Amino acid sequence: MSDDFYKYDGIALGNLIRRGEIEASELLEYVITRIEKINPKINAVIYKLYDQARDDVKKLTDHQTANRSNIDSFKGVPYLLKDLIAESKGTPLSEGSKAIDGYISKIDTELVKRLKNAGMIITGKTNAAEFGLLPASETLFHGSTVNPWNSKLTSGGSSGGSAAAVAAGIVPMAHGNDGGGSIRIPASCCGLFGLKPTRGRNPIGPLFGDIGGGILHEHAVTRTVRDSAALLDITSGPDIGDPYYAPQKSRLFADEVGGNVGSLKIGFLTKVPDGWNETTEIHPDCLEAVKDAAGLCDSLGHYIEEIDADVLGFPEIPQKFGVVFACFVGQAVAYWERELGRQISQDGLESITWKMYQDGKNITGADYLVAVEELQRFSRKIAHWYHDNKYDVLLSPTMRIPPTKLGDFVLTKEDPTKWIRSALSFVVFTRTQNITGQPAMSVPLYWNKDNVPIGVQFAGPFGDEATLFRLAAQLEQARPWADKVPPIHVSRL
Repeated sequence: MSDDFYKYDGIALGNLIRRGEIEASELLEYVITRIEKINPKINAVIYKLYDQARDDVKKLTDHQTANRSNIDSFKGVPYLLKDLIAESKGTPLSEGSKAIDGYISKIDTELVKRLKNAGMIITGKTNAAEFGLLPASETLFHGSTVNPWNSKLTSGGSSGGSAAAVAAGIVPMAHGNDGGGSIRIPASCCGLFGLKPTRGRNPIGPLFGDIGGGILHEHAVTRTVRDSAALLDITSGPDIGDPYYAPQKSRLFADEVGGNVGSLKIGFLTKVPDGWNETTEIHPDCLEAVKDAAGLCDSLGHYIEEIDADVLGFPEIPQKFGVVFACFVGQAVAYWERELGRQISQDGLESITWKMYQDGKNITGADYLVAVEELQRFSRKIAHWYHDNKYDVLLSPTMRIPPTKLGDFVLTKEDPTKWIRSALSFVVFTRTQNITGQPAMSVPLYWNKDNVPIGVQFAGPFGDEATLFRLAAQLEQARPWADKVPPIHVSRL
C-alpha cells in the first residue's frame, strides 16, 4: 500500500483507527518509514523510540480512555516529543546539550502521562536548541534542523525539530514548549499552526513548578487548528501541587473550533513598540503578512484598527527579560549538576550557553526580583490595554524578520553580538506573552515571493484560548493551509 495517510491530521487518523480502516501498528510503521526516509534531509528526529513505540501499540486497550471520554481523539496516533522538559520514562534526554548526554529519564512527566493515557504513541524525540535558549534548532551536539521550505534556512526554535517534522509530513503534530516564542517561531518558519496556551494551562510538573518566573509554557505545533484544540483538551488542567493554573475553560476547546466567532475588535501593529527592541522597523515581508491578515479579518466582519504601537511601549523589556532569561540558564545548569551529581564544565556547553551562564552569575537575587517586578508591571499595562480599550485580540507579526540562514546564531569573534540581534528580531513580539502569560498563536496565512512561510501572531487576554481557537478555525476555513507541501516532504520522495 502507498502511504497516503500523511494527508490526514491527527483527529482523522484517530477516526480511521477507531473505524478499523487502519491498524495503529500499521500506522506506526508508516511513520517509522517516513522518519527513515525524510529525516536524513532535515535532521528533525534525534532519538528514535521505535521499539518502545511498538510495545506501546501492543498495549493499547479500550479501558485507557474509559474514564475520560473526551480524550480518545488520538488513540493509537504516533507523536513526537521535543527533547526538552517533557520526559518519557526509559528514554534518552539531552535537552540539546552534550553535557547531559547519556541521561535516561526516570519518570513520565505529567504532560507525557496525559498523552500516554490518551493512547498516543511516543515514536521519537525532536531536535531543540541547548536548554531551549535560542529561537533556532542548531547545536554542536545534534546538528542543525533544516527548514523543509528552504534547506538553507532555519526551522526556528527552540521547537524547530518538531516543526520541521510536521511540515515535512512525518506526523501531523508534535510536542513543543515555549519560553520566549519557541512554539510560535518555528510554526511561523515552517508554515504551521502554533499556539502557546495561557500560563498554567498545561502542567510542567512534577519536576518543576515554575521555570523562569512562569515564562515557560507547554503545547504543540500542528497542521490543523482542531488538532491543537483537541490536544489541549487532553493535556490541560492543573496538576496536584501546581503553584498556579489557568482559569477553567467553559467547554472543550475542540468545541470552540467552528463555533460562532462574532465580530471581534482586533488591534494590529505595523511597527515594534518603543522600548521592545533596538529596531522598531518590521521587514517588508512580515509587514505585508500583517496587513494581509488584517484585510482578511476585515473581510470576515471583524473590526480592525491599526494602533499606535508606542501606547504599548515599555523601556525595561529587553534588559529585564534578559535578566530573567540569564537566571533561567543558571537554573538549568544548576538543576543538571544536581541531577547528574557532577559539575558541568565549559567544554560541555555551547559557547552561547556558557556566555549566558557566566553573565548570569553576576546577577543578584535582588536584581532578579526587581526584573520580575518590572515585567509584572508591563503585564498589567498590557492587560489594561485589552480591558480598557475592549480589544479582543492583538495582531502582530510573529517575527520581525523572515527565517534567517542556518548559522546566524553562532557566536563568533568577528561579530560576537550578531546572535543577540538575530534572537531579538525573532522574539520581539512573541516574548510578550511569555511575560504576561497570555495565550497567543502563530497562524500561517502568508508565503513570500520566495515561497517561505511568514506567520502572523494573534494574542488574546489571559485565559481566553477559546476566542483564539474560534478565530483560527475561521481563518483556516477562509484560507486553508494544511495542504501546502514544502519542497522537502515525504510525498516528494
